[in-house]
Order: sequence, then C-alpha cells, then structure tokens
Amino acid sequence: MSDFPTCPKCSSTYTYEDGSLYVCPECAHEWAKDGVVAAADDQPVYRDAHGNTLEDGDTVTVIKDLKIKGSSSVVKVGTKVRNIRLVEGDHNIDCKIDGIGPMKLKSEFVKKA
Repeated sequence: MSDFPTCPKCSSTYTYEDGSLYVCPECAHEWAKDGVVAAADDQPVYRDAHGNTLEDGDTVTVIKDLKIKGSSSVVKVGTKVRNIRLVEGDHNIDCKIDGIGPMKLKSEFVKKA
C-alpha cells in the first residue's frame, strides 16, 4: 500500500506523486507536497462600484448614464436590472434590460440594490 495522502477534494486513496505535486486520477485534482492547497478552483469575486460582492441572480441599479454602442438609446441612472449573470471578461455582467434587451455591463457602473 502506498503512503501517499488521500485526495483533499474527493477523498480518493489512489493518489500518486508527479514531481513536486500529488495528483488524484479520479477527479484530476493537484496539490503541492508541502500541504499548501492551490486556489486554482476558486471563482473570481466581482464587486460593484461601492465594493459589495455581486452574485448570480442579484438585482443591481445603474449609477451612470450609459450610452448604447451603435444606437441613440441610453440606459438611464437608476435603471434596475434584475437577475444578472456574472461572466468572465471586460464586461462581466450579462443581463436583460426592460425596453432595451440583452446587454453586457461593467460591474463598476452598477450598485447592488
């Protein structure tokens, strides 16, 4: 029997050594031999203009008039946006605004309602 530690993610006993890492073949989790667990599985944290943490499904309010590219329309200050979805990228909020349609917003121009 091997003297390798069990996987901290799925508790598998079939771990093996690969250089300076331990690897679990069942869930593909890798961690350092010295016991420091890598934080690679953590999701990024998105914050609004006031520093509040945003989550999927939140309702936010626009804090600045936002021009819509390619249109003469504007998203006005105080517009409530319900049921946001957080995504990776420069514009990290996917949403649907009443009267305008689907849009991408930057989290720095909204506040949590």
